[in-house]
Amino acid sequence: QLLLVESGGGSVQAGASLRLSCAASGRAFSNYNMGWFRPPPGKEREFVAGITWSGIGKFYAHFAKGRFTISRDAAKNTVYLQMTSLLPEDTAVYHCAVGTYRQWSENEGDFHTWGQGTQVTVSS
Repeated sequence: QLLLVESGGGSVQAGASLRLSCAASGRAFSNYNMGWFRPPPGKEREFVAGITWSGIGKFYAHFAKGRFTISRDAAKNTVYLQMTSLLPEDTAVYHCAVGTYRQWSENEGDFHTWGQGTQVTVSS
């Protein structure tokens, strides 16, 4: 069984940076696309960023483009989300999830095996 554990969240000031990690254990996920999602307070869960199984394709929500960078390290079975220029509206619990096998899909319904999440709080 695949288990995902996120880490790297914290409380920071606006403009700061954080790097989130999503470590997978139980089995390799190298052939699966991965994604980061967040449910901002009082809002529906939204897609943040995704990366294809090869690490070549990277996809971002409009609010993440230019500020967030997703990457993966197959040897470490880990996916990262580097976040810069953080804004108060980035405050949320960030979850990673396993997506589809090779063929990319951004649909939330195509993601499974969610982690517990890591809290990011950005103050102004």
